[in-house]
Amino acid sequence: MATQLTTCFLCWNFTHLSCNHSNAVRFPLPSHRFLTASCRMRQRNLSSQHKKQHIKKASHGPPPTEGDLHPSEDEDSELRKVSLDGIPDLNKEILDTNTDTDSDSSDHIEYIDVENLNNSAVLAEPAPLGIIDVAEQAQQLPGSQVKDLLGLIKSAERNIHLINQARVHAIGDLEKVLSEKEALQGEINLLEMRLAETDARIKVGTQEKIRVEYLENHLEALHNEMTRKGITEGKGTELHDSQYSLTQNDTIHSLTEELSSLRAENASLKNAIESLKAELNDVRNTGERLVMLEEERTTLESAVKDLEAKLSVSQEDVSQLSTLRVECKNLSEKVENLQLLLDKATKQADQATIVSQENQDLQRKVDKLQQSLEEANIYKLSSDKLQKYNELMQQKIKLLEDHIQKSDEELQSYVQLYHESVTEFQDTVNTLKEESKRRALDEPVEDMPLEFWSQLLVKIDGWLLEKKISTDDAMLLRDKVWKRNRGIRDTYMACKEQSEQEVISAFLSLTSSATSSGLYVIQIAVEMAPVAKVGGLGDVVCGLSKALQKKGHLIEIVLPKYDCMQYEHIRELRALDVEIESYFDGQLFKNKIWVGTIEGLPVYFIEPHHPNKFFWRGTFYGEHDDFKRFSYFSRAALEFLLRAGKKPDIIHCHDWQTAFVAPLYWDLYAHKGLNSARICFTCHNFEYQGTAPASELASCGLDVDNLNRPDRMQDNSAPDRINAVKGGVVFSNIVTTVSPTYAQEVRTAEGGRGLHSTLNFHSKKFIGILNGIDTDAWNPATDTFLEIQYNANDLQGKAENKEVIRRKLGLSSRDAQRPLVGCITRLVPQKGVHLIRHAIYRTLELRGQFILLGSSPVPQIQREFEGIANQFQNHDQIRLILKYDESLSHAIFAASDMFIIPSIFEPCGLTQMIAMRYGAIPIARKTGGLNDSVFDVDDDTIPSQFRNGFTFLNADEQGLNCALERAFNLYRNNPESWQKLVQKDMNIDFSWDSSAALYEELYSKAVARARAAAKGA
Repeated sequence: MATQLTTCFLCWNFTHLSCNHSNAVRFPLPSHRFLTASCRMRQRNLSSQHKKQHIKKASHGPPPTEGDLHPSEDEDSELRKVSLDGIPDLNKEILDTNTDTDSDSSDHIEYIDVENLNNSAVLAEPAPLGIIDVAEQAQQLPGSQVKDLLGLIKSAERNIHLINQARVHAIGDLEKVLSEKEALQGEINLLEMRLAETDARIKVGTQEKIRVEYLENHLEALHNEMTRKGITEGKGTELHDSQYSLTQNDTIHSLTEELSSLRAENASLKNAIESLKAELNDVRNTGERLVMLEEERTTLESAVKDLEAKLSVSQEDVSQLSTLRVECKNLSEKVENLQLLLDKATKQADQATIVSQENQDLQRKVDKLQQSLEEANIYKLSSDKLQKYNELMQQKIKLLEDHIQKSDEELQSYVQLYHESVTEFQDTVNTLKEESKRRALDEPVEDMPLEFWSQLLVKIDGWLLEKKISTDDAMLLRDKVWKRNRGIRDTYMACKEQSEQEVISAFLSLTSSATSSGLYVIQIAVEMAPVAKVGGLGDVVCGLSKALQKKGHLIEIVLPKYDCMQYEHIRELRALDVEIESYFDGQLFKNKIWVGTIEGLPVYFIEPHHPNKFFWRGTFYGEHDDFKRFSYFSRAALEFLLRAGKKPDIIHCHDWQTAFVAPLYWDLYAHKGLNSARICFTCHNFEYQGTAPASELASCGLDVDNLNRPDRMQDNSAPDRINAVKGGVVFSNIVTTVSPTYAQEVRTAEGGRGLHSTLNFHSKKFIGILNGIDTDAWNPATDTFLEIQYNANDLQGKAENKEVIRRKLGLSSRDAQRPLVGCITRLVPQKGVHLIRHAIYRTLELRGQFILLGSSPVPQIQREFEGIANQFQNHDQIRLILKYDESLSHAIFAASDMFIIPSIFEPCGLTQMIAMRYGAIPIARKTGGLNDSVFDVDDDTIPSQFRNGFTFLNADEQGLNCALERAFNLYRNNPESWQKLVQKDMNIDFSWDSSAALYEELYSKAVARARAAAKGA
């Protein structure tokens, strides 16, 4: 909270920071250079005739200099008016007022120095007014300054809008210059063709000239011969010779002239080419300037992102500031009430003091009267009047004494009341102080990342396994970390530089009795994104665990330590100084335990020291002994939980690879002391059930004779085989699958793959819960794999991503409105490969574009699609990429207008959710999770707010054609409705929050039933 309030105060003092630093924080305004380049590029949009004249003129002039990029005085004043008049006075206070009056500097509008916004020097330097204690200022912050802060935020948003407009203009001008560049290149190519033709003609003329010279030489030789023999012919012959010579001379002369003209034309063409090359150099220089502008645009975009981040932080600070103001107001009211009590007591004390003074005056008068009486006694006045007077005076004295006594008693009561009030006030103040301290200690610490708490958990577990602390101390320390206790945070921060023994001693001093408010859940799985991901299982383990952790539950994960994991995603990975032995094949094998954190979650990795090197084979699945590999891991995981002294409420295992956990837990480990948990088993795909000969079950220590029975683990189709998934269903307290529709499908003979009878028998504990997606990883507004980020309110970025993917994959961009259909999948029969193949050709017939990303583990299917890829290798509308590429998948989701998912069966499916998140409308078959998440836009039986795509029922070409054609018709004929559909899909919440709430309810009910049963026993 202190950090956030500091950010808030720094934002409040922007004006003062601006005056004190040369690198002051200023709001973004469009650069003159940026806008002038845009205007200059728009002026180049000429007709083809004027374009040629412009090229010839430009070829003789010097290239544009940096000064040419500055606007004219009229343009500059207009730009300054547009940029500055629309900004509120608050922004004007933030701008640097020390602007140079020189004419050059007046043409320049300063950028935001966003990099220095986080500069430690700037932030550390005190503001002119002085930054006092942040919490006190936050409580005393007046409403006017909060309004100023909100105004500052709104001004930042308007400036961000201006920058976005400038970016759009710059991109448009860039496209125009590129088109002009292409036109110039075409003209150059035409001139080069003409030059080639001219060279050919010159070559022909040269050959003709050589032939003429040869004829002249031959003629001259004949003439000399005739001269030697004498002239015997008559005049007719001379006339004929003279005519022939004249004709030859005319021919030579005409050829010479034509050759000269060709040479002149060639020279002019060469000059034109040189001028064009000079112009091309100018264009290239312009291109370089455009690159510079693009870099400036990138800088502005990063500035916008920083401002948006700071805007979100400011908004969070404002919301937290409101909470602080409410608390401050409540405390102020209490202090005011106490002040009133103190004022009242003070007034009473003052009144008592006045009464005391009056009593003293009366006492002095009494003393005087007594003196008078004594004098009277001395003189022995004996008159009756004097006696009566004396008696009267005695009565008065008695009355005065009584009054004085009463005043003293009243004064004493006032003083006592005053002391009681002061004591009560002091007690109240002390109580408030203690309550404030206790509340600060009891409240969860929210300013530390999840990785910090996860690292503390794995440290505590490491100390326990290394027998440096007891099991009870470990449980108490885990509970404090679980609650994000401030005391354990402060203790660790204070002694983290000390030795491990000193840290342990400091932690043990914190142990005290405590109860946990959340659930303790341990996930045992063989996949987890992003370190070990093959399919959707890895996404579910990570996404569900993160969502449950955010709800306040303690989540831990146990994985095999594969050699092919992506270790760069694991933080603080280290091996514990302990080895755990587990039973397998009649022997005890050692296992090394590693700990680390993945996306803020504590994870334990088990590395078996087995001679078969179960998890050191460069792959996750597909080995001949997978049944042995994963039954070994399941037992080793339970052995680790037992040795670590863990007492989880829920052990959640996934798919057949860890289904062994359920029978191992109840048959072996519940009797050894690991008996606090209920077992939850999730099957993500009932097609894979993990069957093996019954004898192999004995390897992990289970009793084959006891379990190879129809009501336990015996496969329903083969009595001599064991079915791991069936064991998970039978021995678990909770059984789930990944969508409600799929849960109904697998209870039928067709969908259950032989387990339908078992699932129907255990239907009371069987439920389908739709998976979610990680909305942080799949977010087009922050996706780093995309060249242009976008959101539902700004779809221009989606169109730009579409153009980017077209250029990258070599697809045609002539028709920008041509719809793009995407498909990302594993090419297996389950996914409807025959319908995917048909969709490629049907999309081409409908004048669309199609991109397929994926590969097949089935060689025949892989070869078939390789043939299709070769067929369309040079096609400008179809592209097949037969591999998986993470970054390319994000780009395809962002570029696609539609996404096709024609699965034969689909337990859940995440593709349709991700596609809608990125604004690609799904075209899906109504099965499994697709039926629970995609609803047809033309289905009147479904409320309009839920309709989000196009569906078909039958897995045939006719059904696919109908859905595809309806999608194309809406895209082409009703663009406005299509855009609304895209925006609605992008705003659908497919996060894990709702799914995690359902799992949380299942967990809590199972734990409550277990505790009730334990009390009854």
